[in-house]
Amino acid sequence: MTRFRPCIDLHAGQVKQIVGGTLDSSTSELKTNFISPHPPYHFAQLYKDNDLQGAHVIMLGPGNTEAAKESLAAWPGSLQVGGGITDKNAVEWIEAGASKVIITSYLFPDAKFSQERLDSVLAALGGDKSKLVIDLSCRRKGEDSWFVAMNKWQTITDMEVSQESIKSLEPYCSEFLIHAADNEGLQKGIDEKLVKKLAEWCSIPVTYAGGGRNLEDLETVKRLSGGRVDLTIGSALDCFGGSGVTLAECVEWNRRQEQEEQSKR
Repeated sequence: MTRFRPCIDLHAGQVKQIVGGTLDSSTSELKTNFISPHPPYHFAQLYKDNDLQGAHVIMLGPGNTEAAKESLAAWPGSLQVGGGITDKNAVEWIEAGASKVIITSYLFPDAKFSQERLDSVLAALGGDKSKLVIDLSCRRKGEDSWFVAMNKWQTITDMEVSQESIKSLEPYCSEFLIHAADNEGLQKGIDEKLVKKLAEWCSIPVTYAGGGRNLEDLETVKRLSGGRVDLTIGSALDCFGGSGVTLAECVEWNRRQEQEEQSKR
């Protein structure tokens, strides 16, 4: 069943909506769609009030630890956290209230995938893969290939997002998070080819983010994936200064999907 999943993107301790391809260490190049006047935990409370399970808190660079921990404390055991997660701090974040940790860059030293590092993160979590999400956020190469991007989506790694790579990683995690970095923050629509492929390749839950604008995009993801891929909408949401769709409409959309599922049983 396709669901809307919300996010809390943190940059320098504030909730922001950022154009993904501009997110590098040079703040002069950073393009933001929105900087919230509210503290990050405000959004965690908002998601809790609307029972929006599976939301992710992403720390984009340094200066976000306190903001992330405050968000987790607002809804303990229900939010996922990512950004700077390693084998050394994964347990600390679970203890701080995260339901799962999300990992990307640590798995790619020198932009090359390390099975050893994946093993060490899972070992740090006591072998409990239900607590691990692998983020395969990617950038497009050509028409039909995508490669994992790390370091705030600026460095392309050696891993292609493909049936082969997905199958090799599934035994180690409970779900995937995939930002289409070239679409992120642009509100120009989703990468339909990637959504379709993810539905074909993944046998565990997967959330796609990047370019989502409205309820029509939720319907498109549902149709293209046969209900197997969830969608995160960020910049287009009213709570992030957008005009494409309201959080209330997304909550209602989720409720209708659940009713449809129940009526099939």
